[in-house]
Amino acid sequence: MVSAVQVKQIVEPVLERENLFLVDIEVTSNNKIVVTVDGDKDVAIDSCVVITRAIEASLDREKEDFELEVTSAGLGQPLKNPRQYGKYIDKDFEVLLSNGQKLQGILRSADENGIQMEYSKKMDVEGKKKKQVVTELIELTFDSIKQARAIIKFR
Repeated sequence: MVSAVQVKQIVEPVLERENLFLVDIEVTSNNKIVVTVDGDKDVAIDSCVVITRAIEASLDREKEDFELEVTSAGLGQPLKNPRQYGKYIDKDFEVLLSNGQKLQGILRSADENGIQMEYSKKMDVEGKKKKQVVTELIELTFDSIKQARAIIKFR
């Protein structure tokens, strides 16, 4: 059976040349290989073709048959690689924290340790009868994030 490690060794040099990075590799029990890539900008179809050809040239279908899919990370899908966050700075964003709390707001920054997100919440403000909407900036480590994704809004 083809292993994810084997596929990773094949694609890493190609990804570097294409200025892309690996998001995920999945190899199922029936040898379906799904490679998901992303970039700091967009991912061109031609880059997916180059990656596909590199994998097919390195693996022997005569020895072991496989199904191959090379795809770019989809818009609105959960982010899996910390490097993906950078392209969504100043965009609408949703985070599900490990404790079950869900936050929606605007991603303000991201680095190797985590993110800063601006979000609004209603809370009691001294001197006001009704709860007021207050905007806060929160810092989150990647360990505290269970799932994160960009929110697509059509305006």
